[in-house]
Amino acid sequence: MDLTKKAKDELEHRVTQLEDFIASKGIGSSYLNRAKKVQRNVNVALVVGGVITLTGLAIWAFSSHEDDED
Repeated sequence: MDLTKKAKDELEHRVTQLEDFIASKGIGSSYLNRAKKVQRNVNVALVVGGVITLTGLAIWAFSSHEDDED
């Protein structure tokens, strides 16, 4: 049982290495790298936009709360 698990893990590791090699050196790898950069930039923009939105809402909520007390 342990031998089959080790063999399966080794095969999965080799397949992953082969996939990584093809992704970095294969046909279309430059497009894949560009797509990864674009996806990373979109994710960063979404996080920054969310933080700015939440900060703006918090400031608006606290400032409107202070105006009600006057």
